[in-house]
Amino acid sequence: MFVKKLLISTLFAAAILPSLASAAYPDRAISIVVPYAPGGTADALARVIALNLGKKLNQSIVVENKSGASGMIGEAYVARAKGDGYTLLYDATPLSINPFLHKLRFNPKTDLAPLTLVSVTPNILVVPKSSKLNNLADVVKAAKAEPGRLTFTSGGTGTVQYMAGELFNQGFGLKMLHVPFKSGGPAIMATVAGQVNMMFTNIASTLALVKNGQLKALAITSPKRNPLLPDVPTIAESGIDGYKVYEWNGMFAPKGTPKEIVDLLQKSIKDVLKQPDVKAKFDSLGADIVASTPEGFKQYLSSESEKWGKVVKNAGIVKQ
Repeated sequence: MFVKKLLISTLFAAAILPSLASAAYPDRAISIVVPYAPGGTADALARVIALNLGKKLNQSIVVENKSGASGMIGEAYVARAKGDGYTLLYDATPLSINPFLHKLRFNPKTDLAPLTLVSVTPNILVVPKSSKLNNLADVVKAAKAEPGRLTFTSGGTGTVQYMAGELFNQGFGLKMLHVPFKSGGPAIMATVAGQVNMMFTNIASTLALVKNGQLKALAITSPKRNPLLPDVPTIAESGIDGYKVYEWNGMFAPKGTPKEIVDLLQKSIKDVLKQPDVKAKFDSLGADIVASTPEGFKQYLSSESEKWGKVVKNAGIVKQ
């Protein structure tokens, strides 16, 4: 009888331990890993969230940049971390692309727990100010006249900038040549200098260059026009029905993170994203706030993976 009571007590204690641990969360500093270099859009938005989320949770939140290998170094670090809510990942679109290009050291579908799709940001197709290409029709006409002559650049093979160009190629039946750089900054400067013909780039990264006339924006990759560039037509308007490319930002926790902590983080991040000053920052970078549920984010990731998997396959890119 004593053994039976002891067993029941032990099982009861084990059942309530996760709830007690979650109730005390967070009782120490939280780390948000950004798997990209400082200064980019993902890094900037992660720091806005970290500052305001720290205030809401009454706890210090530190942003750590663990960049390299198209985000895979930082992603693997979080995937191996303890699922206790103290190590989080603020990631972006390459996570949906890398599994089709590289042999990963982790499984994004099972080793990372989606918290929320934070925001989506469209790309814009830009050309040098001296370019004779003034609209999408010019691009398509020139590309079809001399296959392989027109070039588009990106910050690397695993980037959404490259995938946007390949999707464009496939949508119009073109053969524009991809010229990759090691990061987005040099690729943008090469476009400004006229060393390449064009680039699909994050709206936040090149908005100032478009505004001051160093680059011309020919089209935007969202289904609707953006308030920051209201005169720039969508690619869907210009010929590819249903063409849509976003650079998404989202937050993850390691696998095994208790549901109570996942729910608390998702709700807290959603509340932060409702703050007027936070929304204003996102708006200034052309980012549309989503603040999805974990399940909604999981579904979005599935659709993104399906889309980019097809693009990689159709482009004949071999996994490295």
